[in-house]
Amino acid sequence: MVDKLRWKMTGYDMDNTNLNYEDIINLPHPVSKRHKPMPVENRAAQFAPFAALTGHQAAIEEAARVTDVRMELDEEMKEQLNVKLQKSVSEPGQRIQIVYYVPDGRKSGGSYMTKTGIVKKIDEYQKILVLEDGSKIPLEDIREIE
Repeated sequence: MVDKLRWKMTGYDMDNTNLNYEDIINLPHPVSKRHKPMPVENRAAQFAPFAALTGHQAAIEEAARVTDVRMELDEEMKEQLNVKLQKSVSEPGQRIQIVYYVPDGRKSGGSYMTKTGIVKKIDEYQKILVLEDGSKIPLEDIREIE
């Protein structure tokens, strides 16, 4: 009832109109004479998500990324690692598996990585372990050797 009253106030005759669009429902779809139809591949771009805040999603993912805390070794564990390192150097060609800590460049903490290789040398001046593939691992970051 309110809708009819609104239409009458605008001067629109509701009784003589067809609200179901029966007068145009069966007409062919209009085709532009100026513009070519859009290719199907480009149509999906119209419905792509809109990221209003550039970099916001990356910041959320970075905040959600979990890092590990560096474990400190006691003297006994350090001694066991030294024995294993000396053994790997004295027996060339032996493959070892090393678990070591890599500090995170973006936030506090880091992660533990595992690397398998053959020890080339221990640089006591720089305090790094050098593997035959060229990898260099700081001795203070090594947590386990197998």
